[in-house]
Amino acid sequence: MRRLVLSLLLLTTLSGCTNLFFMPMERMVRTPADIGLEYRDIEFPSSDGTRLHGWWLPAKEEALGTILFLHGNAENISTHIGSVHWMPEQGYNVFLLDYRGYGRSHGAPQVDGAHRDVESAIGMVLEMPENRARSIIVFGQSLGGAIATYTVAHSAHRDRIKSLIVESGFSSYRQIVREMFGSFWLTWPLQYPLSWMVTDHYSPVEAISAIAPIPLLLVYSKEDVIVPSHHGQQLFAAAREPKELWLLSDGRHISIFAQPAHRQRLLDYLKALP
Repeated sequence: MRRLVLSLLLLTTLSGCTNLFFMPMERMVRTPADIGLEYRDIEFPSSDGTRLHGWWLPAKEEALGTILFLHGNAENISTHIGSVHWMPEQGYNVFLLDYRGYGRSHGAPQVDGAHRDVESAIGMVLEMPENRARSIIVFGQSLGGAIATYTVAHSAHRDRIKSLIVESGFSSYRQIVREMFGSFWLTWPLQYPLSWMVTDHYSPVEAISAIAPIPLLLVYSKEDVIVPSHHGQQLFAAAREPKELWLLSDGRHISIFAQPAHRQRLLDYLKALP
């Protein structure tokens, strides 16, 4: 543990905490075909030319909608597909994006670049023949939820975004770093000086009021120790209507929709969207 903490301190000093937010994995551990899903590899450029990769999962029947899925900070889409593998059978196209530096996407991970990547993915999905002239739903988990909040708030395509769904997203880059270091006695005295090394330019809590009138759904587990549910309460307080906050008593970090009852509640929410 001591070695881990010292390593984190070194990474923070050298990189301004970037390595605390991005833990990419290049190796793909499985494909959708390995779990019986039809899919297509999609490659496209980010706004700065970086080549990005993702998977398109078509709806089993006539599509009820299209979801852009943005995963958390670790590994890649091949390990996060478990969060959305069930949605094509329920009538939803899903596009899973790997940010730069993750999986088969080129480049090196960085906060600014990840926001560029998500905005580019929104535009790309909207122009796909399978989705032309239709809207999309943006669904982000953890880091993906934080990136999604700022990007949707400032997106050039916001008039075609049907809803933003954030599961377990933190409210502030600086705050989550401060809480991380404040949770361990060895780094507790350094929590404030270290957190100030992190830019809050893309702070979700500062951007979230601009989401409206796009419907916003915030989903958090009271048992989450990675991103505690008070982050959801902070975001909900700062957001404008229409908005919903689900504070649930079961499920750990980004695992809420592993449970059938919560999946059905999400499907009901999606079908009720205007």
